[in-house]
Amino acid sequence: MAAAQPAASHPPVLPPQLIQTERVRHSPETCALQGCIRWVPVKSLWFLGHALLGLVALVIYPSWAGALAFLVLSAVTLCAGHSVGMHRLLIHRSFETPRWMLRLLVWLGSLVGMAGPFGMIRAHDLRDWHQRQAACPPHPSHGAGFWRDAWWQLCCEFRLTHPPRFEIEPDIAQDRLLIWMERTWMAQQLLLVLPLWWLGGVGLVLWGVSLRITVSLFGHWMVGHFAHRRGHQGWRIAGLPVQGYNLPGLGLLTFGENWHGNHHAFPHSARLGVEAGQLDPGFWLIRAMQAVGLAWHVKGPEAEPAREGLTRLAPQGG
Repeated sequence: MAAAQPAASHPPVLPPQLIQTERVRHSPETCALQGCIRWVPVKSLWFLGHALLGLVALVIYPSWAGALAFLVLSAVTLCAGHSVGMHRLLIHRSFETPRWMLRLLVWLGSLVGMAGPFGMIRAHDLRDWHQRQAACPPHPSHGAGFWRDAWWQLCCEFRLTHPPRFEIEPDIAQDRLLIWMERTWMAQQLLLVLPLWWLGGVGLVLWGVSLRITVSLFGHWMVGHFAHRRGHQGWRIAGLPVQGYNLPGLGLLTFGENWHGNHHAFPHSARLGVEAGQLDPGFWLIRAMQAVGLAWHVKGPEAEPAREGLTRLAPQGG
């Protein structure tokens, strides 16, 4: 199944203003616009299969123990794993930590069920690269309507006709444990399945694995969808077609990932809730790690020069 991008009529010629990022490198043939959206069977069946099993958990195996397993495992994997480990540490290198801690946090991030470490870096950086260009197709910009964008992001991929080259830094790309996580990220759920089965049988497994994966993936997509369309803007980056927006009131629920407008302004910062009143549990965890010597060189908004075209708008708490 394939849906042609509206921008496919653009010629596959590298525009002079095409911006290169640290990991995404263009060639003379690279075009950020020409490509198509293709259904990915494995990705689709992974999400829809867990969604069906998650519904079974709610309808056939309702339990307080299941709800507790769902909440605790969701909080640990999304906050420590995805937000802190995958996003702020592995992708943006916004702080440093011992190698064993990096591996632990990234492993927790792989349990979210979205991708392995290299897949997460690639998906994030290619989307970021697209959003930094003068024009951005509907898929990486979340430009489609609610349900179409959900289908595109959760079950499909945008494949460029002439893609750029993608390079992960050697200290990550050559890490044998991270390579193993990348190759086995789906199977990593078995390390949760076995103790959950022993503690509470099939019902606890469905709550702690399938329902958690479903809600995590759908919730991650929803934050990305709305945070690129509307909300509060504390900063704007001139000349770009895709802007980031903050979603006030969701700091605790998203562990700080709702402050996406701030993140567009300061992508290097370990702190996403940069203004007074902006709750950021992910940063609280980093500060706790820093207090016991497990994190250092923690970057804030002022740690690097401001992005070109960055303009201050209205402050906002939340």
